[in-house]
Amino acid sequence: MSIFSPKLGIDLGTANTLVFLPGKGIILNEPTVVAISEVDKRVLAVGVEAKEMVGRTPESIVAYRPMKDGVIADYRVTEAMLRYFIDKALGKFSLFKPDVMVSVPAGVTSTERRAVIEAAIRAGAKNAYVVKEPILAAIGAGIPIQEARGHMVVDIGGGTTDVAVISLGGIVSSTSSNAPAIRWMPPSPDYVKKTFNLAIGDHMAENIKIAIGSAIQ
Repeated sequence: MSIFSPKLGIDLGTANTLVFLPGKGIILNEPTVVAISEVDKRVLAVGVEAKEMVGRTPESIVAYRPMKDGVIADYRVTEAMLRYFIDKALGKFSLFKPDVMVSVPAGVTSTERRAVIEAAIRAGAKNAYVVKEPILAAIGAGIPIQEARGHMVVDIGGGTTDVAVISLGGIVSSTSSNAPAIRWMPPSPDYVKKTFNLAIGDHMAENIKIAIGSAIQ
């Protein structure tokens, strides 16, 4: 890493993307959503602005998530989205390209890792690195991962759930499941429509989850 380059940490999640800047903490937390024009395939909006369009756009505008199961499903759109987040974090007129570290699921393949690195570099990063999410989750939780003892970490994300045993700074054993929190947490629009005969959009469903959700029963 260059001593002159800004450093950014990006948690590129299926549901939300977080951007971390050393010394300032989390400076961005926006939905991983991109609005695309079906007419000319232009990116119209990213993040919060794009999510506001979900369920409210004409047929010529599609708002969707370019990440699926924690990995890139649409390379071109993910690149545009990363460029937006990098520019917003540092400003479009930043003199130096940033060194970027991106989190990836524990079960990511070498091809998927390479796709993330290439997308970040094409989006404006000078250097790009990937680190598996359970390692980062453990560090963030203050777990002493360098100890010669096992620590189990369960990282429940919007696209995947990672379970890993960490010891001596590395993952001893891990598994990834396509059973994300999104599927575990009603009310989904389908659930509300079936149960209450009421049509709501994804945006309203998430607002309901935030308002009434609790990990304590």
